[in-house]
Amino acid sequence: MEPKLSVKDLCVSFRTEAGKVQAVRGVSFDVAKGETLAIVGESGSGKSVTSKAILGILAGNARVERGEIVYDGNDLLGMSERELCRLRGNKLAMVFQDPLSSLDPIVKVGKQLTEAMILKNKLSKKEAKERALKLMDEVGIPDPRRRYEQYPFEFSGGMRQRIVIAIALAADPDVLICDEPTTALDVTIQAQILELIDRLKRERQLSVIFITHDLGVVANVADRVAVMYAGKIVEIGTAEDIFYRAAHPYTWALLASMPDLDTSDALEAIPCTPPNMITPPPGDAFAPRNRYAMQIDYEMEPPMFKISDTHSAATWLLHPDAPKVSPPRAVLDRIERMRKSRGDEDG
Repeated sequence: MEPKLSVKDLCVSFRTEAGKVQAVRGVSFDVAKGETLAIVGESGSGKSVTSKAILGILAGNARVERGEIVYDGNDLLGMSERELCRLRGNKLAMVFQDPLSSLDPIVKVGKQLTEAMILKNKLSKKEAKERALKLMDEVGIPDPRRRYEQYPFEFSGGMRQRIVIAIALAADPDVLICDEPTTALDVTIQAQILELIDRLKRERQLSVIFITHDLGVVANVADRVAVMYAGKIVEIGTAEDIFYRAAHPYTWALLASMPDLDTSDALEAIPCTPPNMITPPPGDAFAPRNRYAMQIDYEMEPPMFKISDTHSAATWLLHPDAPKVSPPRAVLDRIERMRKSRGDEDG
């Protein structure tokens, strides 16, 4: 299947007083029509920088050193700001982490919903209002005609996020990027927003890129998962691959740190801290935090080893000469619980 969006060997750095921060280092992935790709990793792994590079909204001190971001046959990195403006909102849309800071506090939500429709789609105010009311109903805003005249502070956190999603969908985009859209919400509202995004993806055949630091958030909505660490994708595969057949020690660590209702033991924490991206360590950047690290991990960067047609991971543990290592007991226990909860004990 031809990808709707393709990122190839993307490298992004930032100029700072302390030196050049290598935030994204050779990231590549494809997103197909109607697919949700979750990009997962700790803070500072390069997830949000990657998503902002797609939209061309990086900070002024950022530099795209190399790579391609191909949408509809065109490289977005070679486009002018005017050309990108035509795509933003219309074809490529984004839902940010904090809905309160995404909305203008002194402008009614109705005007914020219709503004882009009037400017970009050339709709009349009446047409834009009717479309906005339909969108509000589609994303689950009750009594949309009354709510249309209200200000953001009159909405709860979950309802504000629904409004932000409606604004992102206003121009009927092909690609929706969700940058940790549930972080500030409680668990119940978080589940509702995830269900909403998944439903909209299926109904509209959207390509969704879902950015999160929590593997558990995307367990039921992602088709594929890319795990990022220190500016690189270290493992990528289907949701089944990542949750049941994870191969990278960093992915194991993320799985072991996920809480669930059946967890009886203390959760495992990933030791130490992420590397300094001004001077990334040689070899595998995860090696200093990896209990399974071998000497080669400190000397040579591992290639991306192909595990199956859908699953790859960058770890020397997959080399034919490496010792055979099983995931830690906490990960195996979690996999067993997931299989039982799905009635898939023979998985």
